[in-house]
Amino acid sequence: MHKESSIYLLANQHNNVLYTGVTNDLILRVYEHKHKLVAGFTKKYNVDRLVYYEICSEIIIAIE
Repeated sequence: MHKESSIYLLANQHNNVLYTGVTNDLILRVYEHKHKLVAGFTKKYNVDRLVYYEICSEIIIAIE
């Protein structure tokens, strides 16, 4: 049995910088982005607003 996965899209305050991610724990991952716990692109460009997500039955489907 596979764990449910999600593909998600984050944006900055002005919606002119976007980030796409894949995770098996959407709530935790969005929390990490919003609180700047993730070093890298989203922290550097202040991308922390969830604008879209889709639940997938398997991680491979989310990646496709």
